[in-house]
Amino acid sequence: DGIDVRLGEINNEWLGHPIKLTHEDDACSQEGGQLAGQKVVSDPQLVGIIGTSCSLAGVAVSQIMSPLGLVQISGSNTSPMLTSVLGEAGEAWNPGYFRISHNDEHQGKAAATYAYDVLGSRNAGVLHSGGPYSGGLAGAFQVAFEALGGEIAEYTAVDKDATDVRAVLQTFEAKEVDLIFFPVFISNGAALVTQVGEFPGLAETVLFSTDANFSAAFVEDVAESLNVYISGPATPTGDAYKDFLVKYVELVGTDPVAGFHAHAYDAISLLLDKIAEVAVVGDDGTLYIDRQALRDALYATTNFPGLTGSLTCDEFGDCAAVAIDVMQNIDNTMTGLKGNVVYTYTP
Repeated sequence: DGIDVRLGEINNEWLGHPIKLTHEDDACSQEGGQLAGQKVVSDPQLVGIIGTSCSLAGVAVSQIMSPLGLVQISGSNTSPMLTSVLGEAGEAWNPGYFRISHNDEHQGKAAATYAYDVLGSRNAGVLHSGGPYSGGLAGAFQVAFEALGGEIAEYTAVDKDATDVRAVLQTFEAKEVDLIFFPVFISNGAALVTQVGEFPGLAETVLFSTDANFSAAFVEDVAESLNVYISGPATPTGDAYKDFLVKYVELVGTDPVAGFHAHAYDAISLLLDKIAEVAVVGDDGTLYIDRQALRDALYATTNFPGLTGSLTCDEFGDCAAVAIDVMQNIDNTMTGLKGNVVYTYTP
């Protein structure tokens, strides 16, 4: 929807040529990413890819598009392995991959800092579901939390579709954890917050989740618990974002329901800007866009004015203006967009 808002602003036309936007469902999976990636790169007129929605699918598409000299810009992939880990290329990094969303090394540090410094947690349990997103964010939290002096009493994984996490909760209870960090998807997250009440030893334990659970369904499961926190991208501010929201509601009919809508808008905006920078018009009006020139222009991005902030791309394709909010569920409106922000992290 954020992409559609931007294209509506320019009447689906750029440099005198119509824009054809092709949608493919990446299914938030490795297999889905492979199928979607193969479909889109089969079009010789393809200029750039905006996506994917999930990091796992992003790995697959990145592997497909990179050898072809294409560019991919995601508005919501956050796994460190797609760009860089501790200043070195991540294991899934490929040239031509960029993102507007943050690297979860930052979100892990934001969550750990708030947990340790403000909530006073010293003995935490971590539940993840593996994969680039959940596993990567869990690992980033562990590194940051232990660096602050905290202890991870239990670090464990479940299948991402699991709807019964009682065995894990029993272990957390036995180890008397004071906080549970669970960067998981909605199936796991809903199971945890609805089943934790069965364990008296966890009655005072803080529950701390992340942006994959930005949904109305998760908030309903949380109910009125004040012990639930969630971290994710900070909602932008400023007049440009206010103008965007008006257009968004006119187009979609509702307020944004996901945390990365403005990042998607920035992704297509950045791509269009760099196309204009490198495109060459032939004598017959044909528009030529050199793939390597487009890549080089994106890597050279400095202080691009986005809705999410000033964007500068590094050598690994991280372009985000990083700002992470931590929200507390105070009045059951914690959807990630109008939640009760208690802390904002910027590097």
